[in-house]
Amino acid sequence: MEKVIVLDFGGQYNQLIARRVRECHVYAEVHPYTMGIDKIKEMAPKGIIFTGGPQSVYASDSPQISKEIFELGIPILGICYGSQLIAHTLGGRVATAPTSEYGKTEVCVNTKSELFKNVNPATIVWMSHTDYIEMAPEGFTVTGSTEVCPVAAMENPSRKLYAVQFHPEVMHSVEGMKMLHNFIIDICGCKGEWKMDSFVEKAIEDIRAKVGNGKALCALSGGVDSSVAAVLMSKAIGKQLTCVFVDHGLLRKNEGDEVEEVFGPNGSYDLNFIRVDAKDRFYKKLAGVTEPEKKRKIIGEEFIRVFEEEAKKIGAVDFLVQGTIYPDVIESGLGKSAVIKSHHNVGGLPDCVDFKEIIEPLRMLFKDEVRKAGLELGIPEHLVFRQPFPGPGLGIRIIGEVTEEKVKIVQEADAIFREEVANAGIAKDLGQYFAALTNMRSVGVMGDFRTYDYAIALRAVHTADFMTADCAQIPWEVLQKVSNRIVNEVKGVNRVLYDCTSKPPATIELE
Repeated sequence: MEKVIVLDFGGQYNQLIARRVRECHVYAEVHPYTMGIDKIKEMAPKGIIFTGGPQSVYASDSPQISKEIFELGIPILGICYGSQLIAHTLGGRVATAPTSEYGKTEVCVNTKSELFKNVNPATIVWMSHTDYIEMAPEGFTVTGSTEVCPVAAMENPSRKLYAVQFHPEVMHSVEGMKMLHNFIIDICGCKGEWKMDSFVEKAIEDIRAKVGNGKALCALSGGVDSSVAAVLMSKAIGKQLTCVFVDHGLLRKNEGDEVEEVFGPNGSYDLNFIRVDAKDRFYKKLAGVTEPEKKRKIIGEEFIRVFEEEAKKIGAVDFLVQGTIYPDVIESGLGKSAVIKSHHNVGGLPDCVDFKEIIEPLRMLFKDEVRKAGLELGIPEHLVFRQPFPGPGLGIRIIGEVTEEKVKIVQEADAIFREEVANAGIAKDLGQYFAALTNMRSVGVMGDFRTYDYAIALRAVHTADFMTADCAQIPWEVLQKVSNRIVNEVKGVNRVLYDCTSKPPATIELE
């Protein structure tokens, strides 16, 4: 199987680069920059990509690379820090830029370069750098520049070495996918025959090899990610898998029963299913807590406690299975990225848990890739395309303290919103949509009486990878109908707001 290796130098887009390679139907794996030359030779990649990173190449503790990698004859593309590293290692000069570049920038490229074939001579790319290549190494030709960056791209085609200062992998680089396609297909000579079914087959093989005769316990929430992870594990190890569904009292309306119908004893999957009613203990733990991160950590910790208790009831369990996906990993700040918000399924096991290892079969995938994997596994479309739901549930869709009363309010409002979106036929056009309960009360009038009740916030976004998202422009008549129904049908609500903020600067969830 042809593959491309992405060598990670600490950039937050490392898996996004791999994902873009997979979009070209070529398998990609991310490995640390410390990966040995012998191992690279053994893997025999068709191409290598150096990621960006937060450090300066001339710093004493910065990640470096052996010159030997440039003698393998394997095409290499350096991105951002990766481009500077190529220049620095091969005798060029990297320095602090007189003017840093951040955000969308126009770059002029040489369209005679194979890397920029069919790209406009002036194209918009995403820049994010303080250092820059001041002088290209001997044998390299400068193929791109901006007003303040003299070497925005360079290459040495005879050695199959290419470098760009910008990030072609992000959506803000308008023709970035053309550039990556040119590198992967034309320069590396890949045929582009890999498909998601290859990922599913390999994942099943890897799970079987790892688990052996052991037992696994899956944290099943009923959401897309955990459901796909559960079915993948079921295909691999069958009844060696026990799925524990924790009904923490923070689910959407009727969702507990729906999950049991699909995965329970009368469902279609070969696995053991346990439903735990734990809502009282979650409500008790969350009483008086208002800070979002604290709520997330409490919910995550209580999940672990429940799993541990269930594991002890069924006997020795070797592995804990979680539906972690790549945006969860990035937002939780693992590696070099900053913490945006903690995900309870990210970051490893607490010391007191008896499981010997976590299995996260979807950890390197983005949401749309998870859906593709779900379809390959034969999961019904209505499950694969159901709305994403965070592990902490409605606990992070309720601003401030979580109470059973507030949960019922947001459940009813959310059900109305989802019903009307479905009735309008726009559900599949949206990446995610939901209702949340603000902590704001305001004066209203119902009939001849004054009210002082809560405001519901509606949220709907368009997104492909959940790393970025744009506010969805839902038709006004749909919003108006939803608003009227919520105010009339949900006790305790007298006002409905629509959140029109994109990500960034906001996150998709409110907390």
